[in-house]
Amino acid sequence: MASKHILVVDDEIGIRELLRDILQDEGYRVELAENAAVARNKRLHERPDVVLLDIWMPDCDGISLLKEWANSDLLTMPVVMMSGHGTIDTAVEATRIGAFDFLEKPIALQKLLNTVATALKHSEHLPKSEMSLSGLGKSQIVSALKERLEKLVNNASDTPSPVLLIGPVGCGAELCARYLHVRNTPWLRLTEQGQLVSATTDILEQAQNGVVLIDEVATLSKAEQKGLLLLITKAGKYNVRVVCGTSFNLQKLQAEGVFDSNLLQLLAAVSLRVPALEEHKEDIPELVLAMANLQFEQAEIPYKEFDIAALNALRNASWPGDMAQLDAIVRNLLQTSLHDVIGLEDVSRVLHQFERIQPTPSAHDSLSAEPSAFESAALLNQPLREARDDFERFYFSHHIKSVAGNMSKLAEISGLERTHLYRKLKQLEIKIK
Repeated sequence: MASKHILVVDDEIGIRELLRDILQDEGYRVELAENAAVARNKRLHERPDVVLLDIWMPDCDGISLLKEWANSDLLTMPVVMMSGHGTIDTAVEATRIGAFDFLEKPIALQKLLNTVATALKHSEHLPKSEMSLSGLGKSQIVSALKERLEKLVNNASDTPSPVLLIGPVGCGAELCARYLHVRNTPWLRLTEQGQLVSATTDILEQAQNGVVLIDEVATLSKAEQKGLLLLITKAGKYNVRVVCGTSFNLQKLQAEGVFDSNLLQLLAAVSLRVPALEEHKEDIPELVLAMANLQFEQAEIPYKEFDIAALNALRNASWPGDMAQLDAIVRNLLQTSLHDVIGLEDVSRVLHQFERIQPTPSAHDSLSAEPSAFESAALLNQPLREARDDFERFYFSHHIKSVAGNMSKLAEISGLERTHLYRKLKQLEIKIK
């Protein structure tokens, strides 16, 4: 079993080396940092099991560094503060931010060893880092979104109001929803939408005093919409905040008779727009570094640096898939780059790799052609399921053009209920412009 890793941060060389010698004699792997800048860099590239952090340092005090780690979601290990002239107020402040314990200098040997042992035991049960709203960026548009969410948190009444988050798929709406969630309370992301019809009370009991997230309300059937309306109506009795997301224009769907007007009225009372990544590209360099660190934390993928040219290329790229696409690109780069530093060549390779593919014509390619170009012989040579999918793609693509994208007319022509129609198009990977 690998020895536990301890990072000692202190500007006094004598104390650093003394602590290192003591802890190494106990079998620990010890690294030293003489100031906050070195400690910051080591934490970015590694995840120590415990940090011993001096409060008074010349470049940046330990409390400020602790706060910085907490705000950046890097406080995923116990931090024991050290001070030769600490006060009760300082200890309370450090504990409030997230410090595990406080040691006064000179540190008694047994006190040091007991505290480190207890901290190590505690670290085994700590969760790894997660992406949070702080990782969404610091641009003006994102800062305004954070302020509005903060206002919702601070204005929370005895009955938390439902919240509608509006934005493109992959924009980070779940990060906003998690910001509204109070730690150590239930968090339920509803994946089986049919439960809204059959198990409304079960959902509320499971999420009591917490948050229920429903990712996309536009795809709910009429019955599921009524179930959601009932869920929101009853949520106050269980102290549950219902957070819903959508990438559709619900007012338009309501005008077309597809979305319940009473449900829309409830959701529209507190709604926030989550900006697309294209609207705050200046945040991309910081986002990339946060995503890379998260992979290091969660998947234990070795950390790699991104040079300036690589970050600039990512910032200037187009992101139709929003935050989710950026995250996938970062994962790809971390796992396929051959060097310790990811550069422009790597970014160009991954960003444009799909553009280099020149597929041979197929039945699926003919969907954009005229009906006469559709070759029935190609269908007859396929298994039934594939032939049926190709025919349905052709059928819907043809009629989407004929009705100029009017979903009501398309539903009427195809004989499908609107919600079923949306699901069918999504299954066939047909995008509606």
